[in-house]
Amino acid sequence: MTRIKESVVLITGGASGIGKLMGQKCLQQGATHLLIWDVDPVSLQAVTEELSAAEHQVHPYLVNIADTAQVQQAAQQVLQEFGAPNIVINNAGIVVGKPFVEHTMQEIERTLQVNVLGMMAVTHAFLPAMLERRQGHFVNIGSAAGMLPNPRMSVYAGSKWAVLGWSESLRLELEQIAPGLHVTTVTPSYIDTGMFAGVKAPFLTPILQPHTIADAILRAVEQNQILLRKPFIVNLLPLLRGLLPTRMFDTIAGKWFGVYTSMSGFTGRTAPEHSRTGTNLPEKL
Repeated sequence: MTRIKESVVLITGGASGIGKLMGQKCLQQGATHLLIWDVDPVSLQAVTEELSAAEHQVHPYLVNIADTAQVQQAAQQVLQEFGAPNIVINNAGIVVGKPFVEHTMQEIERTLQVNVLGMMAVTHAFLPAMLERRQGHFVNIGSAAGMLPNPRMSVYAGSKWAVLGWSESLRLELEQIAPGLHVTTVTPSYIDTGMFAGVKAPFLTPILQPHTIADAILRAVEQNQILLRKPFIVNLLPLLRGLLPTRMFDTIAGKWFGVYTSMSGFTGRTAPEHSRTGTNLPEKL
């Protein structure tokens, strides 16, 4: 069992959405230090002030995880100040919802840098110290999009397919060499945080509420759960895709459940200007 109480927790993308909620809940459960990595300086400052006002130990780091050098520099600072975190939640992610042909190469590269390489870079930066201690827990936030195709999210889905394969392979490696290190992979459907504003919930697949999924993730961490799929119907995806002919699965998922049209009205959350440009900002506020 992984203990949140008296632990050092690091969350990427922790200044808003479920990242912020998970950090708040970890502190409420007795985490001694919360290390928040985020690219948005305004949100980072606001959440730090909010949580610090409740006399919690909160430490903000302004980090663009798409920049490997920034990740490595910030990780060294964390290791010097706190040692290896007990729990690392790889939560930061972005989405561009449009047909693949309309993507720019900059959008494609940015999505893969943040959603895949950034997650790997953060894990790679802390893994040696956690291996040396032979204890720790990585939480990798993937997506149900990593288990099925979906029009207008081809690049995002591709990034989350990569996360799922990498995260599960990492788990198997660590189980062989360091049983005290754990990996939990989370594959939720749409979450009501604004990131997927405008989407239409597929049939029998309600849009998840942030508090509900944040609570479920932290319970999964405490129980060393390997996979967390939400809502429940997401558990059926691997079975259905494995058993059904592709065209039949397309009919069920696309026409009957409406998955393939769920992104038709996507608008997404417009990032504030300061969160789009933070490459020359200091690593820590």
